[in-house]
Amino acid sequence: MNNRVEQALIASLDKFAEAKGIDSIAIEQRLVEVFGKDMNFLEKVAEFDEVFDEQPAFDELREVYFDLLMINFFTSDINKLEEDYLESKEWANIEEETIERGTELLNLLLYINECHDEEIKPGLEDFLKEFLLVEEDEFQDEFHIYEDLISNQQLAESSVEDICSNADLLELSEEMEDLFVPFMTFFLQPNLSEGVQLELIKFSNNKNFDVAVYTLIANFNKIRS
Repeated sequence: MNNRVEQALIASLDKFAEAKGIDSIAIEQRLVEVFGKDMNFLEKVAEFDEVFDEQPAFDELREVYFDLLMINFFTSDINKLEEDYLESKEWANIEEETIERGTELLNLLLYINECHDEEIKPGLEDFLKEFLLVEEDEFQDEFHIYEDLISNQQLAESSVEDICSNADLLELSEEMEDLFVPFMTFFLQPNLSEGVQLELIKFSNNKNFDVAVYTLIANFNKIRS
């Protein structure tokens, strides 16, 4: 299992459990076990879903952790496969089977990986224009998905309170409805901050989810491979 994925997963689960006043040890152990298994990706997805079926208190994190499962595949599992695996029929089948899974968090995690490779600090404008290419004509699907971030970029230079209060007022798209606050908060403070975590708990209307996802992203950004 990729070390950055593991540490981000555990830190996020711990913060979610803390905010809800529940225990996370059992699900942590099970997910780390599943992420680390040497098996077909779809088989791993089936076991991953079993864990969340057994732990319904954590179900709202299922799809963002599916993104972590994908990142773990791209950074760890794929090293055990053939060089052209992503061009294979097997991978095409996996993509077809999982097309409805996960969230836009996957793009942000891939971007953070690229930032680490290039040794640059993540930034919202760079993410939108250089990674997602939202200004290019052929990437207008991305423009529409991320329009809420594009039109509210100033919030990434404001405060957690402003981000949360504006999120309550905006008519956010389906893709960004749950992720707007943790995404903006990450670009406001990419370095993991206990103060930011406490502000999310204070100001967010979806505090358990938002603090867990911010913690996941910021931990993933903090830890070097």
